Amino acid sequence: VQLQASGGGLVQPGGSLRLSCAASGFTLDEYTIGWYRQAPGKEREGVSCISTRDENTYYSESVKGRFTISRDAAKKTVYLQMNSLDTGDTGTYYCADACRYSSVQNWGKGTLVTVSS
Repeated sequence: VQLQASGGGLVQPGGSLRLSCAASGFTLDEYTIGWYRQAPGKEREGVSCISTRDENTYYSESVKGRFTISRDAAKKTVYLQMNSLDTGDTGTYYCADACRYSSVQNWGKGTLVTVSS
């Protein structure tokens, strides 16, 4: 099982980015995929999650209404559309194979998101 996050970059406050998590080694129908982020000096936190079996979604309070998680099963990819970004969203974003941090077995390599003017 391999997960690879991509799509990070530098964006101004108020801007948007779309992150992608490409999966290999399993079909997306079998797993939940979660997005996590880690800001400098802070612990990793859950941001959003999607159950690929029934497409239930979860968002942390800090991103609810601004971020949207979705999946493309054919491409084995989960997306995180991030709008209205602010400096507090800066961090390295990771995708993983669970919605609970304690249940993660596979982490993807992170992608850095920097929100700065």
